[in-house]
Amino acid sequence: MLSRIADSIFWLSRYMERSDGLLRSTQTHYILMLDKGVNEHLSWEPVLQIFTNKNNSELSLLKHNTEYALQALLLDINNPNALKVMIHRARENARGVQDHITKEVWEQVNQLYHLINQPLSLQGFEAIETIERLSTECILYNGVADTTMPRGMGWSFMSLGRHIERCLLTIEMTDLYFGQVAYQLDNEKDILQWRPLLLSLSGYELHLKTYRTGTHNLNALHQVLFNVNFTRSVLYTLKRIDKYFQLIIEHDTSAEIQTLTKQLGRLLSKVEYTDFNSLNALTLQSYLKEIRKELLQFSNQLAQHFFSYA
Repeated sequence: MLSRIADSIFWLSRYMERSDGLLRSTQTHYILMLDKGVNEHLSWEPVLQIFTNKNNSELSLLKHNTEYALQALLLDINNPNALKVMIHRARENARGVQDHITKEVWEQVNQLYHLINQPLSLQGFEAIETIERLSTECILYNGVADTTMPRGMGWSFMSLGRHIERCLLTIEMTDLYFGQVAYQLDNEKDILQWRPLLLSLSGYELHLKTYRTGTHNLNALHQVLFNVNFTRSVLYTLKRIDKYFQLIIEHDTSAEIQTLTKQLGRLLSKVEYTDFNSLNALTLQSYLKEIRKELLQFSNQLAQHFFSYA
């Protein structure tokens, strides 16, 4: 496969995965903030921190402004992580590789592109209808890609992009939400503290069915980092990255590939064989930052090798 084609498929998948994560987080916070009595501590600050480039002073002024938050997250073309910008970039990548993706995948991306470019209402109860409609289209994209894409090299690059982005987003969210409690795992919080994080990662129902003890801090951390049955946990996504990477390099024995293989192996082992009891207020933040840094390094070196980045 040409490096240009692999590059476009990889980034198409990353943009669509990040768009999906943005919409799930936006929908979660919008719905939870309607119940002010229970969620009076909740604001738009964590979502804006992840998906915008606003500084702390701007965030403190705007974190309770729902109309502004929705505009910045969904439609602001000056925000590189806004949904409209990411969908435009996804469509550009898809347009250049139409011969290498299925007709259904292209049509779904194109449909979402036209939807985001229509006049959209972000006020009142119409806002949630808009968010749900956009979210449904992203979910449909994942289903269409999964059921129509042939399991060849293109699918492997698409899956690599999806799971690298998913893993990075899980790490970002975990770091942010545990940072709100100063990474204090012993200072027990109610499950309501972790509901925004778990709902944003589509893991709240699984959490309630899996974890029965009252140690909510540790349970939430274990799920997002180490639960192999949770499709957005760091360990699960790293295992999928390793699977599709092995498929791509099946017949490549170059020195660069061996270096990449060792790099990914070290990262996967670091997570898989972490002593959960070793994570505490002193170690958790640095642990998350190290994993994110190493995954970004792997992703950059992967791009340099396969996509001919300078």
